[in-house]
Amino acid sequence: MTAKSLLPAGLLAVCGLAACQTAPDANSGFLSDYDRLAPVEGTVRASIRQHRDETAATAIEQVWLEPAVLIGSAGEALTAEERAMVLREVDRQVCYEISERFTLAASRDGAPRVRTAVVRIGTTAPAGSAVAAVANAFIPGPGTVRVPGTTGGLAAEAELLDGGGRQAAALAWARDANVVGTDSPSLSRVGDALQMAEPFADAVGDAFAPADRPVRAIADPDPCGRYGPRTQPGGFLTRLVTGLYVPEVNTGAREEPAETPRP
Repeated sequence: MTAKSLLPAGLLAVCGLAACQTAPDANSGFLSDYDRLAPVEGTVRASIRQHRDETAATAIEQVWLEPAVLIGSAGEALTAEERAMVLREVDRQVCYEISERFTLAASRDGAPRVRTAVVRIGTTAPAGSAVAAVANAFIPGPGTVRVPGTTGGLAAEAELLDGGGRQAAALAWARDANVVGTDSPSLSRVGDALQMAEPFADAVGDAFAPADRPVRAIADPDPCGRYGPRTQPGGFLTRLVTGLYVPEVNTGAREEPAETPRP
């Protein structure tokens, strides 16, 4: 008898759904304009709608990062600490990606801005994650298998505004953790949402940067240094040993930096 044959039949039945794309979320009203958003074809797991005015984006070199905010009912069922964790991780990842394509402005006065909002936080079921972590310990090979109905996700929107407040680029993004894939189970209710912050920020960088602008070397000192190191070796080791995503280890900090006060 193999290890996989010991898993619940329902879990195995969904193994073919690993590549299912997340459905798009409704427009939240956060963006200044939705009319020009167009679906990005060929995406496997995330729902992506975006727009970029190449001329306007090319003219932008420096940007001011506004702290991410929650919109509507996003995070209503969570604690204040959990909501802050998600916002901080979104801020952290967006800072990393934007700083590799634009210069971060020292002041918001007259600078083009990047605005970000979390539209939905899908909660992770800790009990299901514990079961998945145990099961995955007996499954050979890379990847993880999750218990259906216990995974979470994230939906967020962001836009790049020029110095006059006109939209130069915009993104509406959503992704739920896969039942089969590389999304690690977590004992935190926001574990999946936190893991989705990185691919969301990747999409922000790709959507906002002009097509011919290469990814640049990280400035010294790192303009995102207040968030800690960009890589978290401890998080990798924790996942390897326990099979779990642990926010305090993977995100590198427990608290929001004082330098990014929220409105």
